[in-house]
Amino acid sequence: MLKYIAKRLLLSVPLVLAIVTATFFMAHLAPGDPMDMYLEPQRQRQVDPEVIELLRKKYGLDQPIHVQYVTWLKNVAQGDFGESFRHRRPVKDMLVEAVPYTLQLTFLAIVLDALFGISLGIISAVKQYSKLDKTVTIGSLIIYAMPSFWLALMLIMVFSVNLGWFPTSQTRSMNYEDLTMIGKMLDRAWHLVLPVFVMGIAGAAGTARYMRSRLLEVLNEEYITAARARGFREKTVIMKHALRNAMIPIVTIYGMSLPFLLGGATIIETIFAWPGMGRMTVSAVGGRDYPIIMATVMIAAVLTVLGNLLADITYAAVDPRVSYDAPRRR
Repeated sequence: MLKYIAKRLLLSVPLVLAIVTATFFMAHLAPGDPMDMYLEPQRQRQVDPEVIELLRKKYGLDQPIHVQYVTWLKNVAQGDFGESFRHRRPVKDMLVEAVPYTLQLTFLAIVLDALFGISLGIISAVKQYSKLDKTVTIGSLIIYAMPSFWLALMLIMVFSVNLGWFPTSQTRSMNYEDLTMIGKMLDRAWHLVLPVFVMGIAGAAGTARYMRSRLLEVLNEEYITAARARGFREKTVIMKHALRNAMIPIVTIYGMSLPFLLGGATIIETIFAWPGMGRMTVSAVGGRDYPIIMATVMIAAVLTVLGNLLADITYAAVDPRVSYDAPRRR
């Protein structure tokens, strides 16, 4: 197993390098210049062109694109992601602040997805063609078809603006510092409800459909019929024999869904003004802040590779027949 993990990690290095290389050249070849923000008409005071040239030289923007790429690659190899053009702060420090917020949203969304999606899929398969099954199927299709940004805006309008049950944005209230320890925890959880629900419920709708379809296939297998013939309770047949095999493709889906969750986090963080990596990326793209763009793309690529690797490793836990050890020669 350890050899397999090491091999996968080594093979993922060229993949991550290819992704960040393509992103680097596409970002730098796009129209516009990062120094354009100093020439915006709405600025009260125009910046001296000589100062702009000094800034271009400071950030290496006066160098050919291939020289900029090699310089950036060397710096990243040393753990230096550069300095933000707009914020004048080390990108590493900004990531330390933003990444935990994104991981918090993503992790809670996956938990919500698993709890609702797998549970509803099992219930729908066991109660096939019942009213409950039809309700779950129709509801899943409706939610799955909803754009996440539209659902987020509708929830804000109903539960935040009209009813006032949840905050519209940010991660904490204005009086956060005056609250007790428990009050602070509840305040953070209060701000998490809507963004986590939007991210998790859309995934749960798709998971429920996949879970139902796969479980119905497994329940028609011969070994399930044999288990029932041996007198096992239906709950034991489903939970012990059928569910474990039905979960194998679901594990694959969770591993492959990580890029989509990160992409969804970008939209949700922007709508809810959540100070995570996604919102930071959107702001960086608008301001052509190359160091932030490259750092966030690299982190997203690494997390995606690790998510797929984790899904492969989980196969062995779900299905004991799966082995990643090389067969021994006789």
